[in-house]
Amino acid sequence: MRVVAFVDEGHGHREAARHFRVSPKFVNDLIKPRRETGSLAPRPQGNGGGYGKLAGVTGRIEARVADKGEITLDELAAEPARTHGIDMHRGTVWRALRGLGLTHRKRPSGA
Repeated sequence: MRVVAFVDEGHGHREAARHFRVSPKFVNDLIKPRRETGSLAPRPQGNGGGYGKLAGVTGRIEARVADKGEITLDELAAEPARTHGIDMHRGTVWRALRGLGLTHRKRPSGA
């Protein structure tokens, strides 16, 4: 990146900010990770997963879907509330199922 190369040539952060018409904070934010990691690669985003309210019960949810293939999201959301005291919305259960690689299949009635 040109800003980093300009600073590497011996110019100060404020001088680089004026030269490239950016804020000094932008220059500092570019230089700091490179100083710490030696790379300009972006940092990983998100929390890494596995830390939500369903982290302890995803295995149980997956087993329930495998046991009873026609279970609804509302039923899946109600079970942890009864057994573990974890209150959740059906959207939370859907995101957990999607994270497990399980999909919703629409089937015609009577099939």
